[in-house]
Amino acid sequence: MLTWLKRDSLDFPPLEKALREPNGLLAAGGDLSAERLVRAYRHGCFPWYQDGQPLLWWSPDPRTVLFPDELHVSRSLRKCLRQGQYTVTFDRDFAAVIHACSEPREYAEGTWITESMQAAYRELHHQGFAHSVEVWRGGELVGGLYGLAMGQLFFGESMFSRADNASKVGFVTLVEHLRGWGFVLIDCQMPTQHLHSLGARSIPRSEFATYLARHLDASSSADWLA
Repeated sequence: MLTWLKRDSLDFPPLEKALREPNGLLAAGGDLSAERLVRAYRHGCFPWYQDGQPLLWWSPDPRTVLFPDELHVSRSLRKCLRQGQYTVTFDRDFAAVIHACSEPREYAEGTWITESMQAAYRELHHQGFAHSVEVWRGGELVGGLYGLAMGQLFFGESMFSRADNASKVGFVTLVEHLRGWGFVLIDCQMPTQHLHSLGARSIPRSEFATYLARHLDASSSADWLA
């Protein structure tokens, strides 16, 4: 039975109570306050819903993740990186990145990154939890991604690309920095061919929960403005 959250409580049900169909639906309701969002990621779930739906919280089983040491960079992508046609920055323009991620895609109807979602994650960025990766070409923003960093874990949310390999260049650059900073896992949430081509794989939700317990409060050497 689906749990409905109370606005006066930040508690989520145990991950084991998530539905099998649809896979990972854990709870509904609540709000997008910064406090609830941080609690959600620490608990192992994330918000995802369309306009007209109630606020839905998910914890799929299995969980798609990428371990930094398992990053796969194809020969063609390595060539693109060596050519240096793109410049990558961190936290240069979070608002522009999340807005670009919200734009319609050819393969999807509508967007789950609503205006209220954008406002909520901009607040998380202001509080130092959410970060953006910008990919530039000639001063134009052509790709990027955003997510949350907590302890030694990075929770990826969405990416966009307006030029060939732009989002991949941003992602690879991010992973290489995270590895150097001591991060142990990147949460990719759901499987896609794009992510699997970069080395992502699925692990049981119980194993993902173990990583949360061990690494959420561990220290890293992250320097997002470097």
